[in-house]
Amino acid sequence: MNDQAGLMFWELGAQVSVRDAFGRILVHMADQRDDWVFLDADVAGGTGAKPLVQQRPDRVMQFGIAEQNMMAAAAGVADTGLIPVVSTFAAFGCMRAHEQFRTAIAYAGRNVKLCCSHHGLDVGPDGATAQMLEDLATMRAIPGVTVISPADANEFMMAFKAILDHDGPVYMRIGRSATPVVYGHDHSFEIGKAHRLRDGSDVTVIATGVMVPRALEAAASLEKEGVSVRVVNMATIKPLDSDEVIAAASETRGIVTAEDHNIIGGLGGAVAECLAQHKPAPMQFVGVNDKFGKSGEHDELPAMFGIDAASIAAACRRLMK
Repeated sequence: MNDQAGLMFWELGAQVSVRDAFGRILVHMADQRDDWVFLDADVAGGTGAKPLVQQRPDRVMQFGIAEQNMMAAAAGVADTGLIPVVSTFAAFGCMRAHEQFRTAIAYAGRNVKLCCSHHGLDVGPDGATAQMLEDLATMRAIPGVTVISPADANEFMMAFKAILDHDGPVYMRIGRSATPVVYGHDHSFEIGKAHRLRDGSDVTVIATGVMVPRALEAAASLEKEGVSVRVVNMATIKPLDSDEVIAAASETRGIVTAEDHNIIGGLGGAVAECLAQHKPAPMQFVGVNDKFGKSGEHDELPAMFGIDAASIAAACRRLMK
């Protein structure tokens, strides 16, 4: 499927890694716009950016394994009027170079886009040190930073276009493992707006990233038990769509949040903060329960750590009680 500009989208239900979408949208946007440049820390093969490096080396600045230098350089590039798109693994971009992103980029409000792969248990066999389970928390705590976690490959490409148009620092997750495509080419992505994928009256599941298709799977299984589940894709963690959260609290019996992240400080924390201020409601949190991950296959770890579709369904049942 194509849009008017000729961008190829994947079919609904296809199993696609978001990092494949990253490579595709980078090459596409290199042909569409000349106002941005790509900064790489010698991990283009891992983040999915290799097609751009191979096909458009003129748009790439290579820094090697020097993420802190790369982040500081991005601040300087932004001052020239170009938009730096910075990419590395989340453990390096959100932790190792956190101070440079905070002080050189966010503090000055510079127009830099940080897109990081290898987050959450989705990393799989690379193990606990690479499984960045704290990125949503640490990045959304920085003033003025927009934080985005798209649900699938198609939404990621739409979100990438949106962040290039957005003025200000952005952090966006790049999924590593293949996940189901839940959006077609006609989906409309808007920063700061949630999207209701499925309506329901009993309980609302607010999910982000890889957890969105799992939430849909859980909702389908609960429907067979007579439980009506609303599923909301909260692709933008910051700024949070508080109207959609308040609507869920008002119109259903409670909210389950689902994220491939520590339950502390991420999507669940953001939703709880919103409810505490505007509309207190019963909640359940589906996420990694304040522990480090471990090496394992990406399709085995979710059940082990309680973030698979069955765990979402179980949280809905607990809330209903």
